[in-house]
Amino acid sequence: MSDIFSFTAFRQISQMLYAIFFFHSSEFLLAVYFHGIQKVTPNSLLLSIDYVMAMIFSLVEYLVEIHFFPEMKEQWAISNMGLALVVVGEIIRKLAIITAGRSFTHLIKKYIDDDHVLITHGLYKYVRHPSYCGFFLWSIGTQIVLCNPLCTLAFALMVWHFFHMRIPYEEFFLRQYFGSQYEAYARRTSSGIPFIK
Repeated sequence: MSDIFSFTAFRQISQMLYAIFFFHSSEFLLAVYFHGIQKVTPNSLLLSIDYVMAMIFSLVEYLVEIHFFPEMKEQWAISNMGLALVVVGEIIRKLAIITAGRSFTHLIKKYIDDDHVLITHGLYKYVRHPSYCGFFLWSIGTQIVLCNPLCTLAFALMVWHFFHMRIPYEEFFLRQYFGSQYEAYARRTSSGIPFIK
């Protein structure tokens, strides 16, 4: 039981919790900045039942493993690699949001607003969905920080599957809005998520 209260546990869990707090609070604040408080809802915190359950399972895995296999959690090189992924993922996502400005929304728009433009500069010059790429790296990184092998794999598969479904759906509407301009853009850029065209 003492391993649960060790320096290792404190460091790893506090890094994960700080990453979660910073991610969600900054998402909300950026949405308020670009869209105004009147247009922002609690959905801009990006918290869902599935997401909360996944994070709870990751903490359960961590606590079980640190109790029965504390040496698993002492892999500092691996944990630090996870922290680097969290930071890089966060930077990529926030740069994507800032670059897109008012054109970035957390919910897929089915109808175009007058001020919605196709962003093709900055990170978007190379990747169509840099915010998704950033979240993909960030979410996997949170589990590598904890040296959670099961949740690392589960998060990678679940987040990949989410984007595998979301990107084609979102791009259907983007093609409706921007037509041949989006088609040409899609041909010269990557989605930002491995194995998703």
